[in-house]
Amino acid sequence: MAVDTIPRKVLDNGVRMADRPAYYIRTVDGWQPTTWSRYADEVRTVGKSLIALGLEEGQAVNILGFNRPEWVITHVAAMAVGGVPAGIYTTNSPTECSYIVGHCEAPVILLEDESQWEKIKKVRGELPNLRHAVMMQAAPEIADDMVLSWDEFIVKGEGVSDQDFESRLDALAADQLGTLIYTSGTTGPPKGVMLSHDNLIWTGAQAIGPLGLTAADSAVSYLPLSHIAEQSFSIHLAAQLGYAVYYAESIEKLADNLKEVQPTLFFAVPRVWERFYAGVTAQLGHATGIKKRIADWAQSIGRKVNDLRMRGEEPAGMLTFQYQLAERLVFAKVKAALGMSNARIAAVGAAPVSKEILEFFAGLDLPVVEVYGQSEDTGPTSTNLPGATRLGSVGKAWPGVEVKIADDGEILVKGRNVFMGYYKDPEATADTLIDGWLHSGDLGEFDGDGYLWITGRKKDIIITAGGKNVAPKPLESGMKNHHLVSEAVVIGDRRKFLSAVITVDEDAYAASGMSGPAHESPELRSEIQSAIDDLNSHFARVEQIKKFTILPRQLSIEGGELTPTLKVKRSKVAEHFAVDIEAMYAE
Repeated sequence: MAVDTIPRKVLDNGVRMADRPAYYIRTVDGWQPTTWSRYADEVRTVGKSLIALGLEEGQAVNILGFNRPEWVITHVAAMAVGGVPAGIYTTNSPTECSYIVGHCEAPVILLEDESQWEKIKKVRGELPNLRHAVMMQAAPEIADDMVLSWDEFIVKGEGVSDQDFESRLDALAADQLGTLIYTSGTTGPPKGVMLSHDNLIWTGAQAIGPLGLTAADSAVSYLPLSHIAEQSFSIHLAAQLGYAVYYAESIEKLADNLKEVQPTLFFAVPRVWERFYAGVTAQLGHATGIKKRIADWAQSIGRKVNDLRMRGEEPAGMLTFQYQLAERLVFAKVKAALGMSNARIAAVGAAPVSKEILEFFAGLDLPVVEVYGQSEDTGPTSTNLPGATRLGSVGKAWPGVEVKIADDGEILVKGRNVFMGYYKDPEATADTLIDGWLHSGDLGEFDGDGYLWITGRKKDIIITAGGKNVAPKPLESGMKNHHLVSEAVVIGDRRKFLSAVITVDEDAYAASGMSGPAHESPELRSEIQSAIDDLNSHFARVEQIKKFTILPRQLSIEGGELTPTLKVKRSKVAEHFAVDIEAMYAE
């Protein structure tokens, strides 16, 4: 009997909800839908074309491009015929692309445009297994024997029968490798996380009831599809429920796209919510007089109401009336401007987020639930849920998943969401997967009600010259709570005291009225010093930030200090800003 898989779900939806929209793309005429019937046909067609190109069971198919229907169709089609899709971040360099394509020995790669082809062209001599480069629709024609246009690729499958496709699909096993998720590589070359078909289908199914997801939901696809979080919302959950996905035109147009779509589901990394926060606070900062008093009052009501709802309760009496009034006067306008008018589930994950950001949005009647996990457990370890949320925590264990804390404080995970291991890396697998328990590398603790709190990361622990172990996360989160700080990195390993390098939110600085380059502003330095003094009062002397430096530029993916998922590469920060760091310790 055929097992339940994501590709099978897509094809079943093509029959069960044939005329319902599966996805939308933005054209000059607005958002144009494609039905589930058409989407299922596209998966079948691309699957046959992959067979025609000689793709065998277990072989990888790389995908390099921004979120597009072709990305997801090819991903699902590759899984359907026993292949292994493996996304590559669009920001990756030719060398990084070469590593991934070479590591998984992919014979086929799908590319968005000419700029991505140029990366592969530059390193093709290093990739003896790569035979075909397929371009997404609308890409310019490329005269190269390796390259196929999308239309040429589709034609290849005409000689493959539907029966050949169905036979491949029916042969899939639950414990078979379904996809590779390459880690963003904060500490070295990316590792290929092996996720089985069962990992994918089971993990998504566990979310449906607790989150109250239905086919009537909708989501905007914009985060990198090579990341498990975006795949969960844009591919796996959409396939299991049959809701519609809207493909954002670009990151630059995300804000406009959100306003047009007003999705019911929205997942973002902390930096996106921080940008929303900066924009809203800047707008609210212009309010004076009665408008300011109304905004402040509404936020106080929002916090009261959502504090109740996070505990599974509802407002009553006068609070209900006040909430309805605040909704009309403030909340509805703010949510509409953000594209969140219909948001039922607003979530954050992939990196730490400050509690103050979450409290701010709760005050605007936009509660954001924090999800914690990693690629190695198919995305989620734990999550806050509607009616069961504790801000600052990462919620309770994912339904059906066992989570415990090791003697050294490390978070351990066991369940059907835990990965198969690292591709072609038995040593790293043995270090991470021990007796069925995933060793997360994160440090945490449970409170009395079963909510998990992240306290740090084992590899990030700073050991000062005096032998004191310091987790930098609380300090960095505290500094980032200041609206002018975009990023903060604590320095101090084997040093006599802790320091920090800080980057400034450019929009917030521009709106502040301060002048001149931010990193040279005495006024800005004074304001941040005051915030750090206040932060230090909550920590022991050995854990306090003694000095800080405002950097002249932002940390960036291009500069090498951030991963594609916007995690900080501490070693690169220390390397690239060594002069600034050493200056703080020179005296």
